[in-house]
Amino acid sequence: MIYFIIYIWFIPLRFRLHSFLIIRHKQKMGHVRCSEFGKTKNGQVVNLYELKSNHVELGLINYGATIAYMKVPDRLGNRDDIVTGFDNLEDYLSCKNYFGCVVGRVANRIAEGKFNLNGQDWVVDVNNGPNCNHGGSAGFDTKVWECTSAENNSVTFRLESPHGDMGFPGDVAVTVTYILHNNELEIRYRGTSNQPTPMNLTNHANFNLGGHSKWDNFCDHFLDIPADHYLPTDEHCLVTGKTAQIFNIFLCDVAPVRKTDFDLNQPRKLTQELLLNLPGGGYDHNFCLTREKTEKMAACLTHAGTGRVLYVKTDQPGIQVYTGNFLNGMKGKQGVKYTKHSAICLETQNWPNAINNPNFPDSVCTPETPYSHNAWFKFATGSCDLT
Repeated sequence: MIYFIIYIWFIPLRFRLHSFLIIRHKQKMGHVRCSEFGKTKNGQVVNLYELKSNHVELGLINYGATIAYMKVPDRLGNRDDIVTGFDNLEDYLSCKNYFGCVVGRVANRIAEGKFNLNGQDWVVDVNNGPNCNHGGSAGFDTKVWECTSAENNSVTFRLESPHGDMGFPGDVAVTVTYILHNNELEIRYRGTSNQPTPMNLTNHANFNLGGHSKWDNFCDHFLDIPADHYLPTDEHCLVTGKTAQIFNIFLCDVAPVRKTDFDLNQPRKLTQELLLNLPGGGYDHNFCLTREKTEKMAACLTHAGTGRVLYVKTDQPGIQVYTGNFLNGMKGKQGVKYTKHSAICLETQNWPNAINNPNFPDSVCTPETPYSHNAWFKFATGSCDLT
């Protein structure tokens, strides 16, 4: 049983997101299984979409366009769920840790929730110290998205964000498509706006390749990121004002990784000693990849105990690495407690606060230049090989 959401198109856009009819309809969905996952407090139905290949089992919910579970095999062929999450919608509704969801309209932080675009000042919602983070307190992660397609091991979610939503300019429409290949998850992000607006979407899945059966063994992970520069941050995890030369341009906020704990060009073990000695008590930093909008390797994560390997590719100029520094022990799936430094996010995206840094890669979506972002998550067993 699935639910089709039909918008009432003659209602103005600012009200349309909350004005819909729900029609029950039975439909076979090919390789995608759909069932009701729960209802929001105002009665909106949230569905679970389940995809399966020979290698990966994937569960998605349309609340936040969220990855609810991802099961992949270890070196012995045993599958386990490698992402944080919950068994019920109520816990997702109350969670503030962005488990598995799509964040936007702008992922990461905007300094003081302010920016100037084409000569006009904009003030957006401040929800993370003095800054705006992940689109504000009611960002895309808190919305019930419309499922527009679910077939052939692919699911597409769509969301409309009206002008003024969290303070951002422009009527925006975005889609996120999850495509499950044999041992690879491809994510396609697309966005349009009727006027210039900053846009930076990503998925906030928290990975632990040990799986829920070996969740406590996070220090068995090794991380490899082919990046020569990263963006230092202040006490609020906002990029700072240091200067370096990269791609033949002098840029603020960019620093070389050489001879620092941010040099991950060779696989590095994520020990507690390493993480606690980092500024802020762990990684929560953007690593600078090449600016070209072409597919490139962004990260390789391995788990020695299970042999699982995750390769991340993207066409974006950066990847934000976050090592669960603010996880506080909440209970998730299988009764596992998600404690500090027990999971890692590998968020492909533009550089943080790009709207306030003219030398950073452009983050503005316009009617003439729609937003596009592709990411690939490939699973294997063995050791990391970036050649």
